[in-house]
Amino acid sequence: MTVEDEVRAEAAASDAVLIGNDAELIASCWTDDWVAVDARGVTPKADIIGWIASGRLQHHTMTTVGDERIARVGDTVVLTARKASSGHWDGTPYEIEEWISQVYVRSGGRWLQAFCHKS
Repeated sequence: MTVEDEVRAEAAASDAVLIGNDAELIASCWTDDWVAVDARGVTPKADIIGWIASGRLQHHTMTTVGDERIARVGDTVVLTARKASSGHWDGTPYEIEEWISQVYVRSGGRWLQAFCHKS
C-alpha cells in the first residue's frame, strides 16, 4: 500500500469515527496540537472534542464528493477534498458542503491529522 493509500484509508476511517460521535476515539485520530480553521477563526482540539462529548456537536454523515487530492512531502501529507456532511449543532440540524484540507503526519506508526482547514 502506498503512503497516499494509507492516508486515504486513515481519512475514511476518521470520517467514520467522526460520525460515530465518540469523542475519545475522535481525539485519538488527531495530534495533541490539532486545530481547525474556518471563516470564524481557529478552533482548538479541546473545544471540538468537548462539544462532541457533551452532545452539543453531532455528526451524522460525512461523504467525499468527487476525488481527493493528495500531496506528500516526506512524512507529511496534505489531503484536499470536497465533503458533504450533516448533523446537529446546539440542537439545530445542519447540512453543508465544504472544501477541506487536512494535514496528516506520521506518528507512532500511523497517520494522524494535525490540522484541518474548511472553506
